Amino acid sequence: MLLPGHDVPLGRYTTVRRLLPQRTRRLVGAWCFVDHFGPDDVAQRPGMEVPPHPHTGLQTVTWLLDGEILHRDSLGNQQPIRPGQLNVMTSGHGIAHSERSPAEHPPLMHGVQLWVALPDEARAAGADFAHHAELPRWRDGDLDVTLLVGELAGERSPARVHTPLLGAQLELAGSAVAGLSLRRDFEYALLALDGAGEVDGLPLAPGALLWLGAGRDVLRLGGEPGSRFMLLGGIPFEEPLVMWWNFVGRDHDEIVAAREDWMAGRRFGVVADDPDPPLPAPALPTVRLKARDRSGGFHA
Repeated sequence: MLLPGHDVPLGRYTTVRRLLPQRTRRLVGAWCFVDHFGPDDVAQRPGMEVPPHPHTGLQTVTWLLDGEILHRDSLGNQQPIRPGQLNVMTSGHGIAHSERSPAEHPPLMHGVQLWVALPDEARAAGADFAHHAELPRWRDGDLDVTLLVGELAGERSPARVHTPLLGAQLELAGSAVAGLSLRRDFEYALLALDGAGEVDGLPLAPGALLWLGAGRDVLRLGGEPGSRFMLLGGIPFEEPLVMWWNFVGRDHDEIVAAREDWMAGRRFGVVADDPDPPLPAPALPTVRLKARDRSGGFHA
């Protein structure tokens, strides 16, 4: 299933392609949110400018191919991220952060931000942030692999996750079709970051997400040398989810409580040294929010 995504404004200057969630596919394992931004020319523009905002019930996973972003959060962390590095923020019960390009920044910005839904035992815990400057990298035939999260080919990422999960950047190093071993109990999707690709005869254009499903032993990936992709996978996440604005919960009342706490200045803390005031939460819909499963259907 090919999921083309749609454009969504992020902050004042950035537009992202939102690839998850969609009506026909809500989750890939515990991956519940995929935004792909760029490549954008920001040489004469501010770049990313996202003021302080809250999160609960999730992890954010940020990966850059070009550019630089400064992360600030309510735990007191201030951490720049550059290409080849990984930021993982775990909201637990609540955290706030901002994301901004520094005043002096590279001319291009290109990357992804991903969310991971936290299981019950982790989503009520304390918040955390980790920056990983070094990640496992190796050549597998005509494929260069960088492991962001999880385990693959006997390698393990230092990033902490709370469900069986995989995130890896794949770069074609030659013109031959490359094969990568997969777990049959994982469901997978492949995001085309740049260049042209092909899976099982289906062409994959930059910015598109290809749902691969479960039960696969191998991914056979072809395309132009230098093309880069993001492979996402995990054990199907069975817990009900309600996603609204920047919150991931289990039911309508949890989302209401998170919104009220944010607007009242409770729970999420303060992002120090950020130049802008916190973003106000939008108004809730007039109907109750319902939990959905990974294929888009409602839970009973």
